[in-house]
Amino acid sequence: MFQSFEVTARPEQGPPRLAALRDELAREGLQGFLIPRADAHQGEYVAPRDERLAWLTGFTGSAGFCAALTDVAGVFIDGRYRTQVKAQVAKEYTPVPWPDVSLSAWLKEQLPNGGKVGFDPWLHAAGQISSAQKDLEGSGIELVRCNNLVDRIWADQPVPPKSPVRVHPLEFAGESAENKIKRLANELQDADRMAAVITLPDSIMWLLNIRGSDIGYNPVAHGFAILHSNGRVDLFMAAAKLTGLADHLGPQVTQHEPEAFLASVEALKGKVQVDPSTVPQIVADALGDRMVDGGDPCALPKARKNPAEIAGTAEAHLRDAAAVAELLCWLDAQEPGSLTETQVVSRLEECRCRDNALQDISFDTIAGTGPNGAIMHYRVTEETDSRLENGHLLVLDSGGQYLDGTTDITRTIAIGEVGDEEKACFTRVLKGMIAMSMLRWPVGLAGRDIECVARLPLWLAGQDFNHGVGHGVGTYLSVHEGPQRLSRVSHVPLEPGMILSNEPGYYREGAFGIRLENLVVVEKAPTLAGGDGERAMLNWRTLTYVPVDRRLIVVDMLTREERTWLNAYHRDVAEKVRPRLGEAVQLWLDAATAPV
Repeated sequence: MFQSFEVTARPEQGPPRLAALRDELAREGLQGFLIPRADAHQGEYVAPRDERLAWLTGFTGSAGFCAALTDVAGVFIDGRYRTQVKAQVAKEYTPVPWPDVSLSAWLKEQLPNGGKVGFDPWLHAAGQISSAQKDLEGSGIELVRCNNLVDRIWADQPVPPKSPVRVHPLEFAGESAENKIKRLANELQDADRMAAVITLPDSIMWLLNIRGSDIGYNPVAHGFAILHSNGRVDLFMAAAKLTGLADHLGPQVTQHEPEAFLASVEALKGKVQVDPSTVPQIVADALGDRMVDGGDPCALPKARKNPAEIAGTAEAHLRDAAAVAELLCWLDAQEPGSLTETQVVSRLEECRCRDNALQDISFDTIAGTGPNGAIMHYRVTEETDSRLENGHLLVLDSGGQYLDGTTDITRTIAIGEVGDEEKACFTRVLKGMIAMSMLRWPVGLAGRDIECVARLPLWLAGQDFNHGVGHGVGTYLSVHEGPQRLSRVSHVPLEPGMILSNEPGYYREGAFGIRLENLVVVEKAPTLAGGDGERAMLNWRTLTYVPVDRRLIVVDMLTREERTWLNAYHRDVAEKVRPRLGEAVQLWLDAATAPV
């Protein structure tokens, strides 16, 4: 199995660590300290050194934070993790439903007489802090910049990662780094900005056509960058990581050690563009009134995949589909009760590893059977490893990092004879995925405008799910990529070239979970026959080609149009994937893609 990069903590380790943190609060004269999931680069994924939230609380989700006060410690988690957190934190920690309950509202309730709450200005985005400070006005509660108190008590904290950086070939990138720099620098000039500060690792990787391995499953390296409007780039990354890359980076890129970053920011002249939602507060402090909110200049260009990136991703998905089909064929041949979750994970990784282009998996494989499937981001451990019993649903969410693309696919699989209720819920989830797949929508709409389409079949049955319908996906970069999302809070208009997931689900705590996920790319929709063509439209092209488990479908619940879509999809699966399979798996695929 691939190595997990998570720092984990057992629930019983949380209370003594919390007590040690409270000793530090007393020494500093603070009434609280904020512990985010984020690191100084403000990406979603962090290295073991920066797993402060997991180390302190035991909670290993990819989003959330802890507000540790002198007599209460709130662990703020969104809807994806409200089941998971219960099993991971001790009773000394109080789960807080976030963003339903904001940090500011919670602090006001817990500190009615005011107080000082410390935070590390490297680890909190400027926008987060300014919003919280505004909400706390008049409460007597003050957010105070301070050194990191968790680092003081974490005796065996891992060292910072220093993995070597490598070139991402032009055949997969589709555009030279020199051209990207020039293009974005011209945009800064046109906007009267002297420079832009870039902290997100995947943005720096994309801009310079490089990749790293500082973070598990994500081919990125830690660093900071300043893009100047004259076409120069200051790259703040340890020289040891960049050995042999001078020719690739070229004269327009100047390397500096990371320790020089803050002083260089302070020395900038004129207006400096930043993204307040990702730039650390300490950078905002250094810029003062020179800071201009203009977003990460790489975010949208990176999201709009070019033809080479789309072609590479499509090819990676076909090879990945062959690996998943091989796994599903093997799984169907096993008797209920004969396998555990870890055996499924190991076998799937073996199937993917036969592809020489595979660099890593794209996240910890989720293989949740029965009640474990109701934990949306379940990670199997030695303690939780469960057998796939007759009547279970298995939620299998996995992906690969290939040189030419990133994959992410979820299938829910029947183990033995499954009940009618599970099948009905599965069919509603399938109807939602099909509805989104078939959608055409006007140019200019954002994820929040259309995501309800995938929820409607569930809503009509009084059901729903507590995660977004879809997230953006990079090309041999982060499997979760912004700014595009299919989410109620996403206001970024969808544009051709953007790759997203389409993944409705349903979860019944303590019983079962269901999720189906295909990756799709936004394209210009063709004009319909007989249409007046007055309004430009967009639609999806599906990239994922793996059968949906026909044993779980209540065919009578599908409309004629839905059956037509599903049968056409399965014909495409057979046509595209069958030639890549061995004879035994071909026979399995023929049955799995038969018409409904």
